[in-house]
Amino acid sequence: MSQHDTSGRPPRTVLEQRIRERRQTFEEFARFAEQFAVEHGEPGTLSVRHLQRLATGRHPDGRPISKVRPATARLLERIFGVSIDDLLSTPVASEAVADPDRELHLMLSVSQRVDSAVIGLLTEQLNAIRRLDRQLGAIVAHEEVKTKARQVERLMSYSLSPAVRSQLAGLLSELHTLAGWQALDIGSVSDSWQHYEQAKSAAAESGTPSFETHSLAEQAFVLLDIGRSSDAVDVVGYARRRAAGSYSRLFQAWLAAAHGEALAAMGMRSESLCAFDEAATLLPIDSASVDGPYVVLDATHLARWRGHALARFGDASAAGVLSGALDRLDPSFTRAATALHVDLVVALAAAGEHAEARLQARRAVQLADQIGSKRQQRRLRLLDGL
Repeated sequence: MSQHDTSGRPPRTVLEQRIRERRQTFEEFARFAEQFAVEHGEPGTLSVRHLQRLATGRHPDGRPISKVRPATARLLERIFGVSIDDLLSTPVASEAVADPDRELHLMLSVSQRVDSAVIGLLTEQLNAIRRLDRQLGAIVAHEEVKTKARQVERLMSYSLSPAVRSQLAGLLSELHTLAGWQALDIGSVSDSWQHYEQAKSAAAESGTPSFETHSLAEQAFVLLDIGRSSDAVDVVGYARRRAAGSYSRLFQAWLAAAHGEALAAMGMRSESLCAFDEAATLLPIDSASVDGPYVVLDATHLARWRGHALARFGDASAAGVLSGALDRLDPSFTRAATALHVDLVVALAAAGEHAEARLQARRAVQLADQIGSKRQQRRLRLLDGL
């Protein structure tokens, strides 16, 4: 399987089936597993040759594989959220589940085994994907998110435990929210919109209203990208009113900053800057996102958002604010850095510093190409000639 298997041969193990579902070759998955191990402090290793052997479920002499090194087993279990015994088992053949009753019984049994440990594993996997996404871009992580969303949705749809179902729904909402942002970044605005619709539906079942508010507010960025700024202002304004006094200060600060960006797109300078001031007031000292929806906002990211608005207004302070944010930005936030460089092109060109603007544009082009950000590439094309 040095390339995607198109032979029609059925997978020999659940592990091989899962790798195919991710649309990865053995080589690609081995590289992903190696990176996952490094990022999560896992000692397990996985060579392509070893992976191929595990995927067949047999040793070279034909004997079934009965033992896997504990470190390797743990690595695979953390990636897939499935026990090593299940991963090495033979997939249920399509003929075996052709009986709808049998398939229903099977999936109900599988979903019944979802417990807090499995929820924890799925959450860890989402966090790992987030790290890949912010550093390497949707070009690497988008298919991963969609695959994980399908897996969680399937587990949720057969779950009979209200508590487990609620947790899976919250997780599914977060997955679709991330997928929506990724789709927007790669230029698939219709797909982005639908992911946010799915996020809102899942959030409604989670029993946590903040998930729905988050996906609603983030969906407004789709409206901004297609030129419906007035609608975006209304949507985020509604989200803020809905959240007032009810959610964490961090989330309320994030909503205020999102409102500031939407207002900036409308050219409403005083209202926009007022929203950013409110975000700064709300922003807690500890800005780690723990409960509720996952948002990234600290003083540096807030300065980045404010700088974007100032650049829109042609404000003389924009370049300084943006440069300061870029200097302080965690280097793993590649997509955010790309947007900062594009904003600096706008700010520097407005200040008449065209040579420096061209330098920033070259860096922005390089980063946008690396992460496949069609959103930033489009912005750069519109700025061509500044």
